[in-house]
Amino acid sequence: MPGQTRTGIGYDSHRFAPGGPMTLGGVSVPSAVHLAGHSDGDAVAHALTDAILGAAAAGDIGTLFPDTDPANKARDSIEMLALAVVRVLDNGFVVVNADITVIAEQPKILPYRDAMRERIAAVLRVAVGAVSIKGKTNEGMGWVGRGEGLACIAVAAVAAVEQRRTAQPVTDQPMTDQL
Repeated sequence: MPGQTRTGIGYDSHRFAPGGPMTLGGVSVPSAVHLAGHSDGDAVAHALTDAILGAAAAGDIGTLFPDTDPANKARDSIEMLALAVVRVLDNGFVVVNADITVIAEQPKILPYRDAMRERIAAVLRVAVGAVSIKGKTNEGMGWVGRGEGLACIAVAAVAAVEQRRTAQPVTDQPMTDQL
């Protein structure tokens, strides 16, 4: 139904591993550590990918980009987000906005926030003002508070459009390079 709005929530977390830099929101952040993961470990992109896919009932990051597929080893997570946007469009929706919270003791998000917002907005095909990114600490509590890694929560809204890109919605086939 055109105009229908849906909301999705995404979550991701990764441990820190020696050697930087780290990638967050498609931006290289100078650091002595990086985020360990099968892909490039970009927890911001991963959480947001799940949020937009969930909002459109279009699958999830693990199904579309399985870690059992060698093509996803060290893959650019912003590329996966871009492919997820295509999947959302294929299901008859456009992204409206995104709100992202990074939970970490380090790195501080503020110095990189604007660059992340710009990069993510371009991929989502929305205005920069439709992307919010915040950094929070865990006040020294738990594995995040001990500096073992970071977590990210993302909320995204999508709106139904009048015409789909494809005749049938797609939800569960792994994605290849379809851009």
